[in-house]
Amino acid sequence: MSDKKIPLAGVIGCPVAHSKSPQLQTHWLTTLGIAGHYVPMHVEAEDLETVIRTLPKAGFVGANVTIPHKEAVMEIADKITDRAKLMGAANTLIFRPDGSIMADNTDGYGFITNLHQGAPNWNPGSGPAAVLGAGGACRAVIASLLEAGIPEIMLTNRTQERAEKLRKEFGKKIKVVEWLHAGNIIEDAKLVVNTTSLGMEGKPRLRVPLDGLAPDKVVTDLIYTPLKTHLIKTAEEVGCTVVDGLGMLLHQAVPGFERWFGQRPEVDDETRAAVLK
Repeated sequence: MSDKKIPLAGVIGCPVAHSKSPQLQTHWLTTLGIAGHYVPMHVEAEDLETVIRTLPKAGFVGANVTIPHKEAVMEIADKITDRAKLMGAANTLIFRPDGSIMADNTDGYGFITNLHQGAPNWNPGSGPAAVLGAGGACRAVIASLLEAGIPEIMLTNRTQERAEKLRKEFGKKIKVVEWLHAGNIIEDAKLVVNTTSLGMEGKPRLRVPLDGLAPDKVVTDLIYTPLKTHLIKTAEEVGCTVVDGLGMLLHQAVPGFERWFGQRPEVDDETRAAVLK
């Protein structure tokens, strides 16, 4: 019998039963022949710190964090990466051999990598982006687009105050536009990004005029349930280059898996199929 420890990881959320991360991570563990396990963990807010500090003692090498705990774990971690500080939230924890806990955020990496993979001809410098929404996911999108070299981000949100707050944080390349004029910025943009929950299963439809869409635009939606939202379907019909939201979920998981299990997984058609089962 081997006395080698089997590495464990998981996803912490409340609720967490809906998460596709266990399917994804288990697929990679199996494909790469790694003797490890990845489990969903439903953790209430009042138990969060106790659970996180106990996990390394139980053989866990790390964990993903989903809503509503992404901000709270920043108070628990011993070290926080610069990109997690910029986002004000963490989605990945690494439990280090010295017992310390590092918090990271890979959402921006996942977004921009998915965008480049799904729209390889997209050039960040070709023109402005229209970004719909100003929630937590939007921060990752803005940060990664600015880092990629986008000249301007036209940002709109149903609550304009939240958009103004992001403009103050991220600077002069952010132009805030009233939600009433969302259709206009779609017409003016080369890249259109929906970061809202509008269009998700069980949510209202994204009721923004889409007649400004044209074949020269790249359109992406962070939603992946359904895989083809009303925005994506309409953009496809017009002839836009479309990038669905599933790839962001897949790519954001790569850095954490590599840190935990020591091998870098591939995001390919088999990976997508495993998660969509």
